[in-house]
Amino acid sequence: QVQLVESGGGLVQAGGSLRLSCAASGRTFSSYTIGWFRQAPGKEREFVAGISRGGGTTSYADSVKGRFTISRDNAKKTADLQMNSLKTEDTAVYYCAADLGGVSTKTYSYDYWGQGTQVRVSS
Repeated sequence: QVQLVESGGGLVQAGGSLRLSCAASGRTFSSYTIGWFRQAPGKEREFVAGISRGGGTTSYADSVKGRFTISRDNAKKTADLQMNSLKTEDTAVYYCAADLGGVSTKTYSYDYWGQGTQVRVSS
């Protein structure tokens, strides 16, 4: 098993930046693909970005391409999401998730989830 804890959320003005971090404990972090998802009020949870075990493969939702960057540090057991040029529509609770398979955009592919961190972007 792996336990995940997100941090770094907060309130930011449109155009600003935030860096989210996902800290893992438990089994070998490097065995897991990591995904970042988000859920806005009244909406389904959606894929934001994913990164493979070694970090060599990344995937992004079209809505965040060019603005968000996912990275990981297996030695520190962390995975970060750098979010730039934030928009009001980026407001959501952001979750990190872990899976033993490949990078997937589907929530059901991920077995372990953190509790989420709130991001609010004001206009």
